[in-house]
Amino acid sequence: MPTVRFAGHTVECPHGANLRMVLLRARLPLYNSVARALNCRGFGTCGTCAVRIEGKVSDLTTAERMRLEFPPHEREAGLRLACQCGVLGDLVVTKYTGVWGTGGDPADPQPDRTR
Repeated sequence: MPTVRFAGHTVECPHGANLRMVLLRARLPLYNSVARALNCRGFGTCGTCAVRIEGKVSDLTTAERMRLEFPPHEREAGLRLACQCGVLGDLVVTKYTGVWGTGGDPADPQPDRTR
């Protein structure tokens, strides 16, 4: 089973699992600020689940490619939308500051919880 390291936690998931769902089910802080309530719920249209990923995930979807070519994401090479990524191996995931996760600094994780 692949593992996903994010916000100081490590979570196991099935091969091919949707990264957004893995993080949300583990109650990890995928969304910043108002995006916790205002997001597209995984359709790949809002871009608020943008993260940097180290490891193997599925190829870009059409929806993801279109969203990442539109402001504010077009300046941030290497970001992916968690809602459009299938986990294909062990990952290290980093969320950045700002509503769309395009800030220059990694976002502060929520207080540590036991998994």
